Amino acid sequence: MSFMRVLVVSDIHGSGVYADKLKEIIKKEKPEKIIVLGDLYYHGPRNPLTDGYDPMKVTKVLNSVKDKLEVVRGNCDAEVDQMVSEFDIKEHILEKINGKNMFFTHGHKYNIDNVPTEDFDIMFYGHFHTCFIKKYDNQLFVNPGSISLPKENTPHSYAMIEEKDIVIKDVDGNVIEEYRYKE
Repeated sequence: MSFMRVLVVSDIHGSGVYADKLKEIIKKEKPEKIIVLGDLYYHGPRNPLTDGYDPMKVTKVLNSVKDKLEVVRGNCDAEVDQMVSEFDIKEHILEKINGKNMFFTHGHKYNIDNVPTEDFDIMFYGHFHTCFIKKYDNQLFVNPGSISLPKENTPHSYAMIEEKDIVIKDVDGNVIEEYRYKE
C-alpha cells in the first residue's frame, strides 16, 4: 500500500505574505494533497488585518494548486468566496488516508469538545489559531494552528501527514510537535 503526503493548513485570512510562504512550503514539502481548513480570504471582525492583506493573492495561490486542493468552509468564509475559487469549498471532509479514517473540519462547529458522529481515527481542525496534537478517548485531535494569525504565543504553523506520523511545523520547516500513528 502506498502512502500519501498531505499538507494541512488553516486560517490564512487573506494574508498575501503567508500566501507566498504557503507556495514555499508546497515547493519544499511536495505534498500529493493539500487540505485547507477554512478561513481563506477574510480576516474576520475579531482579528486584525493580516500581513500583506490581499485576498486575491490568496485566491491566485490556492487556484494555482487546485488539482491537489481540498477545502472546508470556515466561519469567516462566505458563499461569495466560491465565485473566485476554482475549487469546491465543503462543509467537512471524511476520507481514509494512510489507512486511517480522517475527519477535516474548520473547528467552529466540531472540535475536541464537540465531536461529530462520523467514525474517525484522527480529526483535524483549525479555528482556534493554536497548534497541538492531543489524544482523547482513543481518537487523535490535531490543530495545525494558523499560518497567518497564530494565537497564545504559538508559531505560524502547518501540519504534514506522513506515512507513519503527523508533524506540526513552523513556516520555516522546524518541527514543533510530532505524533507517530502507525507502528
